[in-house]
Amino acid sequence: MSRLARKPIILPKGVEIKSAPDGKINVKGPKGTLEIQVSTGLTVQTEGELVNVNFDETVNKKKAEHGLYWALIKNAIVGVSTGFEKKLTLIGVGYRAAVAGTKLDLQLGYSHPTAIEIPSTIQVTVEKGTAVSIKGSDRHEVGQFAAAVRAMRPPEPYKGKGVRYENEFVRKKEGKASKGK
Repeated sequence: MSRLARKPIILPKGVEIKSAPDGKINVKGPKGTLEIQVSTGLTVQTEGELVNVNFDETVNKKKAEHGLYWALIKNAIVGVSTGFEKKLTLIGVGYRAAVAGTKLDLQLGYSHPTAIEIPSTIQVTVEKGTAVSIKGSDRHEVGQFAAAVRAMRPPEPYKGKGVRYENEFVRKKEGKASKGK
């Protein structure tokens, strides 16, 4: 059983939680609305500014899901109140990015064009051509889109070229030793 899930979640101002009888939790805030389908056997109770996630102790499987759904609800609350952001950096000669309508156009040294469709719930900005900022209220969508962009050209270990997360460290390899010694 999760120790964190025993603690209540504190609701920030401007965030509302409504639970439906079919197990759906609606979280509404200034940055948008998110919906979470909670598994049966788990209940979400709001008491003023506190949200408690409780489970039915007769069902053994629900102990394992207790912490998961607590974290999903907490991420939804943070997402609709402050939002989530991932920053990527393009490192390499001629590597650049640009937002063209609903697509993120990436120049990553390939001979073919590389463009990724930006989901409607995510905002993407490009600064100085090489710094990509991805913002949104759903943590999963922001992380998945950032991973998809990074997967277009992951950093390679010899020169360090590629798409990296902002504070990612890439250990460089030495390369081939000089011949004839």
